[in-house]
Amino acid sequence: MLTQIFNGHILTPQGWIDGGSIVTENGRIVEVKKDSNLIEGAEHVDAEGSHVIPGGIEMHVHGGGGSDFMEGTREAFVNAAHTHLVHGTTAIFPTLSSSTLPMIEAACETCSSLMKEKDTTIMGLHLEGPYFNLKKAGAQMPEIIREPDEKEYRHIVEDYDCMRRWDVAPEIPGAVEMGRYLAQKGIVAAIGHTAAEYEHVEAAYKAGYSLATHFYNAMTGFHNVREYKHAGTVESVYLMENMDVEVIADGIHVPAPILRLVYQCKGVERTALIADALAVTACENAQAFDPRVIIEDGVCKLSDRSALAGSVATMDRLIRTMAITAGIPLADVSRMASETPARIMGILDRKGTLEKGKDADILLMDADLNLKAVYSMGKLVK
Repeated sequence: MLTQIFNGHILTPQGWIDGGSIVTENGRIVEVKKDSNLIEGAEHVDAEGSHVIPGGIEMHVHGGGGSDFMEGTREAFVNAAHTHLVHGTTAIFPTLSSSTLPMIEAACETCSSLMKEKDTTIMGLHLEGPYFNLKKAGAQMPEIIREPDEKEYRHIVEDYDCMRRWDVAPEIPGAVEMGRYLAQKGIVAAIGHTAAEYEHVEAAYKAGYSLATHFYNAMTGFHNVREYKHAGTVESVYLMENMDVEVIADGIHVPAPILRLVYQCKGVERTALIADALAVTACENAQAFDPRVIIEDGVCKLSDRSALAGSVATMDRLIRTMAITAGIPLADVSRMASETPARIMGILDRKGTLEKGKDADILLMDADLNLKAVYSMGKLVK
């Protein structure tokens, strides 16, 4: 079926087209036109001047709609992925917090199966842990956190075909070797839940770690050790010129001035937006999957309020927060929500931008950046 979305303010890799059209067929973009001349025989969709931008790509998300990816079931994966889809996430990398081996194996089985389905939004699995620094556990379950086990992580990577990213604290024993192994396997190695200082970050970077997990959260900043000052993880990541960062852009985990700082220092090409959303996102049931977690002030926290535990944000909220609250141009915000995560996660060949040959993953947003429509592989889902 040929579909023409016309009269849109369309973001392309070359910039905005005002009053243009996108033509899709069989799930792909077949043409991006600079005009709104109607094509005979196509289904016509009037964008009414809306912003037309690429679908969001979520590379760090734990659940939604009452389902947590840690459950490992098909039902949980499908429900959570669909919950985020209708809020603008057209490609998703389900994330597991620190988990036991049986939990990881169950999720791997489910994820691998769903990745093979036609028109799936599930692109691969992301493991956040369990190889972390206990001092920076945050909302991770401390009883599950452990040091890298080479036999375990090789089994997970080599016996399943879904692994796309793994987060590790680079200062713990075996982490550098694991990062080197992940990089060789084409899996994104990220540093997170860490007390790493400059020498640890530098060693990890040289070994193949290429991403900082939820930048500014669960990591050290500039600090004193007795009377001497030390660069923390944050400053060290800034100094690794080609290390990517992801930021939880809900306006709470990282306040607007720091969101602008990351944007100015790391730039559009190195900054990805994430929700780090939990199962309670877009859900009437306020009971979190993790009983230690409460929802308060529009965010998830540990019940003792010692740490933030994740967000209840969706892709449309991330875009609004960055553009309206942080004051960053929408074109750059969209790139950080789509193009940059697509490049980091290795799917830029088919997703992340609006151009001929790419998957027809398209968002329409009004002048106030409220979501008007979501197209996934050319199909209207909202």
